[in-house]
Amino acid sequence: MGEDLRALTDACVHCGFCLPSCPTYQLTGEEAHSPRGRIHLLRQLLDGGATAEDIAGPIDTCLGCLACVPACPSGVQYEPIIEAARERVAAARPGRDRAVRAALMQVLPYRRRLRVAPVPLRVFPKLASLDPTLGAAGALAPERTAPVRALPTRVRARGPRRAVVGLLTGCAQDVFFRHVSAATARVLALEGCDVLVPRHQGCCGALSLHSGQPAQGRRLARSLVATFTRARVDYLVTDVAGCGSAMKGYARLLADDPRWARPAAELAAKVRDVTELIDELGPVAPRGRVDRTVAYHDACHLANGQGITAAPRRLLDGIPGLTVREIADGGRCCGSAGTYNLFQPETAAELGRLKAEAVVASGAEMVAAGNPGCLLQIEAALRGAGSPIPVVHTIEILDASLRRDPDEAEESPPRQRE
Repeated sequence: MGEDLRALTDACVHCGFCLPSCPTYQLTGEEAHSPRGRIHLLRQLLDGGATAEDIAGPIDTCLGCLACVPACPSGVQYEPIIEAARERVAAARPGRDRAVRAALMQVLPYRRRLRVAPVPLRVFPKLASLDPTLGAAGALAPERTAPVRALPTRVRARGPRRAVVGLLTGCAQDVFFRHVSAATARVLALEGCDVLVPRHQGCCGALSLHSGQPAQGRRLARSLVATFTRARVDYLVTDVAGCGSAMKGYARLLADDPRWARPAAELAAKVRDVTELIDELGPVAPRGRVDRTVAYHDACHLANGQGITAAPRRLLDGIPGLTVREIADGGRCCGSAGTYNLFQPETAAELGRLKAEAVVASGAEMVAAGNPGCLLQIEAALRGAGSPIPVVHTIEILDASLRRDPDEAEESPPRQRE
């Protein structure tokens, strides 16, 4: 990919339009921690003027929030650039860092392992002090999750069937946010969709790509493509922004795989965020009142990665009684960014603090987002700020409206504390 990567980096003309959009540049003011700075460093690596060790720091501090993409007048494809850069610096990190990352990536994408992973950190809290990443994982992992049963393999449409959709339940989503997946299935059924939930599906590979492990990401992607190709669905729906962004990129991810390139591209074309699909089909289920004020947070991989900003707002605006307020921070990343808040906890915490301040300043009664990582990050930041504002998934508010139970919108927080 060397020549292709060089062509991608050559598209950057160093105009600087990306600088105001980049959260890490806003925090540090350092050129190396901006998109164009990182691209320049990668060029140096490709030309032999720098080593992987030289550029590892700035590359690792990139959130991958893609806020630079809509800001770029040259159309630079930053996502494949930063993914390639992460892969190249993976071996240049200190041995301890590599070991921790490798261990986490043998846990995070796998549901059974992930279910038991938080237990040692709770039983032996001193473990979290051994490494900042373990400390961050202990702080973010839910103490207990709502006892939600596994979804049935098929949820039938209410009324005339408009589409057959597959629902990604994934890895962390299924372990910590099964109540959100249940709400998504209910809403889709009420909107006229048969919902298929294959029992043996797994991680989409997004976490691996975030962490510079493309081989693992491709392996997980191939498995998911096989699962949902067999399911014969009209659409593959997700309620996780990061997963949606990754799956829409399967055509690029598996382009060089002669066996999987075509089915990957075909499935990628069917991927929809749940709010995107309902907006695309046109909502038909009657809405009930939800007399609340909600601040809407643009998850980076929904707004920047997929260009979806209007659909969630239209759906929220269509709920009687609901008032939607904007968060006056220009859509800045909350600091979650896949695995970023595990590997760069200090920067993530600062971005979380700024997000919490902006949410509180909005005067909203609750905050909604379309990505579970954002929910955990913002909830932790609000808790740290002493704010009781609940954090919910966008689909939970819509579910509450369709079920005529406005209190449901606030009863399923990402964390449930004793």
